[in-house]
Amino acid sequence: MAPKGKVGTKGKKQIYEDNEATLKFYTRVILGANAIYAAVNLFIFYSSSTFWTWLLLVFALAVYVGSYRTMSAMAKASFDKDGNLLDGGIDLNMEQGMAEHLKDVILLTTIVQVLSTLSSYFWYLWLLAPVRAMHLLWVNFLGPWFMAENPSAPEEVNEKKQRRQERRQMKRF
Repeated sequence: MAPKGKVGTKGKKQIYEDNEATLKFYTRVILGANAIYAAVNLFIFYSSSTFWTWLLLVFALAVYVGSYRTMSAMAKASFDKDGNLLDGGIDLNMEQGMAEHLKDVILLTTIVQVLSTLSSYFWYLWLLAPVRAMHLLWVNFLGPWFMAENPSAPEEVNEKKQRRQERRQMKRF
């Protein structure tokens, strides 16, 4: 059952602590996925590792670094000279925020990277990221812009309706 009343807001300190915990969690996820990938490709399947194996690892690392650094920049807290917290940064756990999409990219890359230890064809799943980006672009920006009604058209229709009503009223009198 959903709680009744106003949704509570987080304080600066709670946002700061939650952001630290979130960044620590995603650091562990990234390190774990890279450890699994490197262990499997270095020790078990080293003889069958190709140039593409390592190129895709570099690509995954670039995605991780870009996403993680963006999240850490968003969560950067500011302190005064005495060490008191002035601003906890942007809440990384906020729904429908940019950080949510960055976390999705990290998790997608992690899943694809770990699954790619079984087969290199799993790297094709990473194509879901641009598909999701295009979907968000269409739903949030392009779709409403293309589907918006022409603001001058309703005025003309209203003017026509008004003229008809005036003619009908004139006929009555």
